[in-house]
Amino acid sequence: MGMTAAVWLANNVSHYHRVRADAFARAWGGPFTVLEVSGINGLSVLQRGSCDMARVATLYPDKEIAEIGRRSIGEAVIQYLERTRPAVCCVNGWGLPGSAAMLDWAMNRRVPCVLMSETNRHDSRTRWWLEGVKKKFVTQCSAALVGGSWHRQYLTELGMGPDRIFDGYDVVDNEHFRKGAETARVYGQGLREPNNLPREYFLACARFEPKKNLERLIRGYAKYSRGIGRGAWRLLIVGDGPSRAELEILARDLGVAQGVVFGGLRGYEDLPAIYGLARAFVHASTTEQWGLVVNEAMAAGLPVLVSQRCGCSPELVDPGRNGFTFDPYDTEELSRLMLRLTGMSETQRAAMGQASAEIISRWTPETFAANLIKAVEVALAAPRPKAAVLDKALLWAMIYRPGAVR
Repeated sequence: MGMTAAVWLANNVSHYHRVRADAFARAWGGPFTVLEVSGINGLSVLQRGSCDMARVATLYPDKEIAEIGRRSIGEAVIQYLERTRPAVCCVNGWGLPGSAAMLDWAMNRRVPCVLMSETNRHDSRTRWWLEGVKKKFVTQCSAALVGGSWHRQYLTELGMGPDRIFDGYDVVDNEHFRKGAETARVYGQGLREPNNLPREYFLACARFEPKKNLERLIRGYAKYSRGIGRGAWRLLIVGDGPSRAELEILARDLGVAQGVVFGGLRGYEDLPAIYGLARAFVHASTTEQWGLVVNEAMAAGLPVLVSQRCGCSPELVDPGRNGFTFDPYDTEELSRLMLRLTGMSETQRAAMGQASAEIISRWTPETFAANLIKAVEVALAAPRPKAAVLDKALLWAMIYRPGAVR
């Protein structure tokens, strides 16, 4: 691609960012930097990843995002860009600290911006004026890389031409999960006891927060367990959070305390084996921009049950082929699907797992890199939008206001 310098702004370089950044750096061929705001991730499961190919510049190596003021982040981003003068900027959404500052600098210097977004209409309730702010932000960007069809549709509604929007933002290191899962299946028995893994289980992997819908997941599991009796698989929930005690009480009150296993937080290196020894994966969120854990489960070769409110569901779930989608508020439907999977033969479930692996093989770090390059090429070739006074005022409000535009 020549020597065009690109900068991608991110909160923190987790393992998710690392694999994408390295794939892009390999394909890009020119100078490329991931500009991370913080060198510390507040979520311990999102370990900070070091890039092999991409250069990483860190604005605040020893502080978490929550410790840094929005104004300070904005000023630091602008100062970095002014020193380095990249030819194209890649900005992670409109709500993250520093995003508006990057776009503001790019507008002033007539540098194109690629918006990287996984926001869709299902995310949360919004206000009309907030949609207006988002529209101003989106229309100042020259191209976009998004998760899938829901995200593409939303950016189109906000004013970006569909020919300037590309898919493939939400990918994981498929090989990490495929290889780890395959190894676990070969040495399964030796891995179950040290990891406290049941013999047969549905797997859920989530932060313990309301939108992850773990209460209804447990209620659905209880109905499933009563329906199938002694042949019920267990439900392993990997993750943690302040609601754990309440969920443990709920499982006990529903009579499934022995069936629901709380696995706690697990590291990135431990996850492939946990996926690999599961029978199926369940993701029950009431709202989810994408759901990268579904990618991970599919790369590990699992059938999946995915909430219809997850942004990945239109792209990653082919109902009846590699799994099923369900209404996250309908515990009866979830329990029926659990019963359906349990009642299948090993051959049928293996075919579903193979279908998952085939589908996710089209969503890789290389997909991310190829489609980000397409977005960058479109952005570089596009006319630079001229910002009106109102556009500038809105960006400055986004840089310096206490909260974030979501």
